[in-house]
Amino acid sequence: MKPDDKNAALPLHERPFRILIIAGSGRKQYNCPGVDSKARMLMLKMADRLPQGWEIDYEDLSNAYGRAHIQSCNACVSTSMALCVWPCNCYKKNSRAEPDFMWDADLYGRLDMADAWAIIGPVNWYAPTSNLKLMFDRMVCMNGGNPYEKLIAHKDPEMAMALEHTELWKQLSINHLEGRTAGFFCYGDAGGDEMDENNVPKILQHKNYFDGDAEPFKDMRQAYAPLVWQCRYGGIEVPENLWQYAESGVGKKYSDNQSENVIEDFDYMSKFENWVQQFEKFVSAKGKVPPGKYRAYGYKAPPHLWNEIKTGLRAFRLRFGKAPANSSAQKQIDLKLNRNTTLHPKKTEGEKLREQ
Repeated sequence: MKPDDKNAALPLHERPFRILIIAGSGRKQYNCPGVDSKARMLMLKMADRLPQGWEIDYEDLSNAYGRAHIQSCNACVSTSMALCVWPCNCYKKNSRAEPDFMWDADLYGRLDMADAWAIIGPVNWYAPTSNLKLMFDRMVCMNGGNPYEKLIAHKDPEMAMALEHTELWKQLSINHLEGRTAGFFCYGDAGGDEMDENNVPKILQHKNYFDGDAEPFKDMRQAYAPLVWQCRYGGIEVPENLWQYAESGVGKKYSDNQSENVIEDFDYMSKFENWVQQFEKFVSAKGKVPPGKYRAYGYKAPPHLWNEIKTGLRAFRLRFGKAPANSSAQKQIDLKLNRNTTLHPKKTEGEKLREQ
């Protein structure tokens, strides 16, 4: 059935079981490259295949022209875990300055409402797609993020660093989506028809630079290991049999390996069908997952105009090398470690370097 987000407010025994399917490819038919991805086709097939008594939500992360993209993670955790707010407050819904797909598509809330996630996407250069990686980077806040941004005046790094050393922080920092299940189906083409008999690109001139048989992964599903292990560290269960990889179009032109081609590939589609069956069996037996203490569902960001003004004043003072006393920023300035004092922080390092 179609998802009804109001059901997420119901007691656990009253609401339907719910899953979220994510298609992680960047391809979209309405702009470059002009063709929808296999991930989207598989997402829709899975949605049609699963029990229709479930709430089946799905989302396509592809790059639609003019639509908000997933903004990059600002790595708040590396300054202080307490600076990383659950759900992420580096961006906001319907922002003109920094439109963010995570917020505009309510992905935090939808990941929260789901009992299980099904992630489908290609392997691009031995890695997940940039869109999937961006989504998971932005999900770091589920791994112990701060549920009370008021304690750090929205985004004050010095307050966050102090909070991280308190007893209160030990109570606040929990895995917010723990208990759910995630399944991963990734796929590739082994380089299509571009590889020679030594597993080296045919067009490569310097073939002596490396051994093509020593490629990073013998088991190509390991390309998605960063996403799988992020889930596991956050208490999201990823069973081994729900982490699968399949190949199609090996030795063929990329143009001959589209959705209309792979649906005729028996081995490929059988692997996918088997993965869907195992996913359905596992999550059905596991059942519904109780919501976390601090929910992304229904979350409304508090007003923080005054705190944003204070953050802006802090940033303005930093342009003149004036950081808060005894702060990490001030220590780095004193030790000449960052060389980042500038009246024009939007300028690239290349621009500043050439102006010296």
